[in-house]
Amino acid sequence: MATPFLSSEEYDERAHQLYNEGQYDEALDVLREGLALYPNAVELHIGVGYAYHAREEYAWARRSFEEALVLDPEHEDALAGLGETLLKFGQQAAALKSFHHTLELGYEDDIELMLQIGRALFREGLIDESRNYFEIAARQTPDSAEAVSCIGYAQHRSGDDDSAIATLRRALKIDEDHTEARIYLGNIFYDRGDYEAALYHLDRSEPDDHWDELGIWRLIELKKMVYRLRDNDPELKPWEERLAELAGEPDDIDEMLAEIEAKAAEAADNDAKGQLELFGVLLSSLAKDKRTEQTAAHCVTIDEDRSFEGTWEEILLKLSESRGGAAGGTVKDFMVNEARRGYSLTGCTIPTEDAESFIRGSADAGLLRIVR
Repeated sequence: MATPFLSSEEYDERAHQLYNEGQYDEALDVLREGLALYPNAVELHIGVGYAYHAREEYAWARRSFEEALVLDPEHEDALAGLGETLLKFGQQAAALKSFHHTLELGYEDDIELMLQIGRALFREGLIDESRNYFEIAARQTPDSAEAVSCIGYAQHRSGDDDSAIATLRRALKIDEDHTEARIYLGNIFYDRGDYEAALYHLDRSEPDDHWDELGIWRLIELKKMVYRLRDNDPELKPWEERLAELAGEPDDIDEMLAEIEAKAAEAADNDAKGQLELFGVLLSSLAKDKRTEQTAAHCVTIDEDRSFEGTWEEILLKLSESRGGAAGGTVKDFMVNEARRGYSLTGCTIPTEDAESFIRGSADAGLLRIVR
């Protein structure tokens, strides 16, 4: 129900608070209520546009921004919002024109607006264009660690890692607690193979500083490698908990797909059982030959002091025991964790379907050597 005692500014303020809390539906309700009383309130139309944009309803967002610009053709927030929405429709030229109009109107000194536009362009892969707006913001406020670090992100995405490292270090000199820049810098060092520098920067962050799983996975693996931590070490627990938070609970679609996969596996298993009954003698003979082949001893070395002999399964078990076992307590968990570690260190994908595939994949990645 409408509350006529509220001004349009108060409606906008309430909606803005809800928007910042991620309550986009509730923000829209407040804005619509306000527009019913103040249909020409530009700020309310702009708020509706950003709420729709956050809900990825870009057609409605575009309409709201255009309505705001009819009322005020030079409103900077409406121009920026329209530009962001046009990018979603692939209309880059029109978006750039809308963004550039904010500069023509003299809004270069609006740092937040320049960074907003730069980030929108960065997200859509227009790196050179985004860097222009980041540099405008940095020129206006040279002591802004956020503006300087954004230039570093653009330099990295353009392939200029040396400049990116120097720029991000400059941002951290301005504000050593700017964790976003520190995490980004740590990842750059990791990609360059400078694990000591990567650990230095990533280890100075807290779990809640991360909104992406990659940096956490890398930090966990570096801690294990450098500090010789086992999978169940208490020091890793906060990071593993943050990983679980970022992964989130499976939604209805995930659960449905899992159910379909389980039923498919069950059907395949039943079909396999039928084939075994039909060709029992032949398969038994083949299985016997296979078992005879698998009993041949293999030998794997990890380093000069450690080697393991036996079947592929026995070697896998010995590898797991030598490294403290897996966090979940199973050999399968061990293979999955080691495959992740191997990928983060070498970029090679290691199979985890069975013991032989896992060991041969680890050898291909250079993590061990198969003697026989």
